[in-house]
Amino acid sequence: MKGISIADLAAQPENQSLDGIFLVLSRQQRTTKSGKPYLSLILGDRTGQIESRIWDPADPRVASPFDRGDVLKIRGSVSRFDGSLQLKVEMLRLAADHEFDRAELLPSTTADVAHLWQSLLAVVDSLTDPHLRRLLHTLVDDPAIRDAYQQAPAARQLHHAWLGGLLEHVVSLLGLAQRVVPHYPIVLPDLVYTGILLHDIGKIRELTWQTGFDYTIEGQLLGHIPIGVSMVEHAIDSIPDFPPRLRTIVLHLVLSHHGRLEFGSPKLPMIPEALMLNFLDDLDAKMQTVASEFEKAAKQGRAPDAMTDRIWALDQRTMLDTRAWLAANS
Repeated sequence: MKGISIADLAAQPENQSLDGIFLVLSRQQRTTKSGKPYLSLILGDRTGQIESRIWDPADPRVASPFDRGDVLKIRGSVSRFDGSLQLKVEMLRLAADHEFDRAELLPSTTADVAHLWQSLLAVVDSLTDPHLRRLLHTLVDDPAIRDAYQQAPAARQLHHAWLGGLLEHVVSLLGLAQRVVPHYPIVLPDLVYTGILLHDIGKIRELTWQTGFDYTIEGQLLGHIPIGVSMVEHAIDSIPDFPPRLRTIVLHLVLSHHGRLEFGSPKLPMIPEALMLNFLDDLDAKMQTVASEFEKAAKQGRAPDAMTDRIWALDQRTMLDTRAWLAANS
């Protein structure tokens, strides 16, 4: 019904015609060096995404109007450009509703969401501070927040950019913290766990994931840190006798978790728990990004000694999969 998937494109012979149904994740009008207009697209399904080009937008075979979030039936061919796979779109039309299942078009966590959620709740219930425990339950017991928390991606395009990615990222961070916190007695465990659970809660309103992953208007204008602070403040205000000093610390954890002003944090981490949260968050995001690049390279059939594409989140550097490289030379 759907045709070829993004994951299968790497195995296709170059310049051989193929058909598929894909979600439009991005659409930009650009011009070549000679001034000729073309369309730059990112097309995707649940198996991945691919850079795509419409070199002659005036061609009637590709002139059907469409925008980001639309689902297209496409005929095209793949080739490699600058080491990366690219899809040349030769024909397109809007796909009819009966031709696809939207669940096939959005990447999703492979983990058990119910199990992840129970792991999160177990940490909430393990907190010894009753005020923090009540604050977290105030938020995660809200059905709207719970459902969005379980569905939201952690990012639009970078780490954990799939349905359930936010929850997967948070539970991964909790697992890291449970290993690291006991090594540093200067930190208060309840504060670290609270910061992990709340640091990205604003993403459930910053992002939209109904027709691909993008920013809401609120997300574009405010960002997930101010949104998260507002959500946490609202929850704290509903709790009688919440300690004012504890309120300040919790809000600081959310405000400072990006670690640097140029990365969007209104404040630098100024308590040990905020410093730990920033380092763990950055570590998990970067390692997942690298893992995704290795997985993409493997699906594309690259040799074990091939470096990845340049990784934006790692200052455009390339990476070597040491496991694959050493295994190939053993």
